[in-house]
Amino acid sequence: MGLVLFVMLALWGLGAVMKAPVRARLGMIGAVYLAVVLAQLVLPQGNPLRVATGGAAQPWLVLGGLVGLAALYRLGLRRLRARATPSEPAPAPDAPFREAELNRYARHIFLREIGGAGQKRLQAARVLVVGAGGLGSPVLLYLAASGVGTIGVIDDDVVEGSNLQRQVIHTDDRIGQPKVFSAQAAMQALNPFITVRPYHRRLTRDIAPALFADYDLIVDGSDNFETRYMVNRMAVAADKPLIAGAMTQWEGQVSLYQPGVGGPCYQCVFPEAPAVGLAPSCAEAGVIAPLPGVIGSMMALEVVKHICGAGETLAGRLVIHDALYAETRSIRVHRRDNCPICGGLAGAASGAVPDAAQQKIG
Repeated sequence: MGLVLFVMLALWGLGAVMKAPVRARLGMIGAVYLAVVLAQLVLPQGNPLRVATGGAAQPWLVLGGLVGLAALYRLGLRRLRARATPSEPAPAPDAPFREAELNRYARHIFLREIGGAGQKRLQAARVLVVGAGGLGSPVLLYLAASGVGTIGVIDDDVVEGSNLQRQVIHTDDRIGQPKVFSAQAAMQALNPFITVRPYHRRLTRDIAPALFADYDLIVDGSDNFETRYMVNRMAVAADKPLIAGAMTQWEGQVSLYQPGVGGPCYQCVFPEAPAVGLAPSCAEAGVIAPLPGVIGSMMALEVVKHICGAGETLAGRLVIHDALYAETRSIRVHRRDNCPICGGLAGAASGAVPDAAQQKIG
């Protein structure tokens, strides 16, 4: 019997040296065991092979039974441990967050003004961001980090080297890639628990109504007045709140436009686009690199506050930030009764978008 056990041990060691799988080594030992038991049961008493392998089947059957009990015990213990420490359980239907999400959003949940209920509203929210450039970059990153559940981003541009001075969502190795896909990669790398919907196309009057209808809130980070006026008109027509920002050189501004609840729309505050040359583009006039981060972060903050119902939003107020002199001021803005877009809300669906110069401001 000792000789057979030595052969089994040798097979196990040889298999380990040859890096054979554990199952293969157990299979070899099991085959030897079955051959010995079969020899004890079939061969006559006194047969040399039977004598050499122990002379009786009972000891081998007892040994096999003990090994089988040990294996069953180990298997049961492993299953109990798996039940006690699941790797990453899916949330229960009445629990909106996984354990990893609770840890991720803990600093939000600790805030009295947000808490678990506010974070759940963020998770359920759908926000569309127009533009993935200077302002869109910080907006998209902070909405993703904040846990906004569904974020759409529309832009027809591609990443260029000149963007990287201020458009922090993009990277050098993504030059030439559509901005929406570059932004999607950065957002999902930051937060895998959100859904990002990239739209690599220009926003037009034809597609805007259907697109806006699928979102709760619109964020305008576009870089020309024609798009701004069109986004405002479509947001008013869809009765969607609009958070819009703008910047040039050292100065930026942001406000929340919601005429559906009595506030002004964008065109109430800016009835006409400025004359050619009065609002040069970033390419023409330059822009300080951190300014989009300041204004875009304010826009993202307004989104979070609006969704969670926290504090006082910028509805009816326009914040102007002068980075060169470190001054920030807030002015009251009011609705215009003769506004062609929201005046009495009668012109929302049919109001014409004014002619606008194609000046870049972001």
